[in-house]
Amino acid sequence: MKHDYYHISAEELGQGARVPLLKLGDSGEVFYQMALEMVTEIERKNALGEKTVFICPVGPVGQYPIFVRLVNERQLSLKSCWFINMDEYLTDDGAWIDESDPLSFRGFMNREVYGKINPELLMPAEQRVFPDPTDLERIPALIEELGGVDIAFGGIGITGHLAFNEPDESLTPDEFAALRTRTLDIHPETRATNCVNDLGGSLEDMPKRCVTIGMHEILGARKVRLGVFRDLHRAVVRRTAYGEITAGFPATLLQNHPDALIYVNANAAQQAY
Repeated sequence: MKHDYYHISAEELGQGARVPLLKLGDSGEVFYQMALEMVTEIERKNALGEKTVFICPVGPVGQYPIFVRLVNERQLSLKSCWFINMDEYLTDDGAWIDESDPLSFRGFMNREVYGKINPELLMPAEQRVFPDPTDLERIPALIEELGGVDIAFGGIGITGHLAFNEPDESLTPDEFAALRTRTLDIHPETRATNCVNDLGGSLEDMPKRCVTIGMHEILGARKVRLGVFRDLHRAVVRRTAYGEITAGFPATLLQNHPDALIYVNANAAQQAY
């Protein structure tokens, strides 16, 4: 069955959308907007003397060089910030892949974000958090202890996944929205897409397992901000904003969120086919 929303033109995209869309120009505008929102929220919370709590992705990552530059230029203290990363790849034995692995999200954040910020501005190591396959209860408990997440940043995968919350059509939308931090198998479509983007197509070397925060944690954030910019996002953003809410395409659950926004570059705004 063909779906009409895939044929929405770039000019019409956003009209009647059930998730707000902000159409921008090139990918740099999407990344700048995400970085600026990070910095602006931290400045606001610092002025109030309050903690800032973000859920952070490693994909998209184009916002991080801009964020690092703005933090260093503005001498913006991150001492009261908590960055909770979305996910990490696991070995077949269920442990984090080694931080030295080029696929490691922990390695990326340490090299490209924390390692490039003025140490005098950086938050303590215990405030840089990754989901741990040996302590799955920690992040939901930590979020509750911190008073909730201010903004969940991220992207949308080809299966509609946010973080690694892969589709599960056996669940109702409400059941899927209640899923918390857990380990799971990565869907073949996601592994194939990621290996093209990250390993030059070396599918056999892509991890098969992951640990991810749940939809409960993402949807519980006061704001959700996502960036889309790839060719595949032409279809993904249309199904997210116009499709039926279903656990078969998790991003559609954002239609029920009170403050979600998707930044769309000119490429992703183009008609899917």
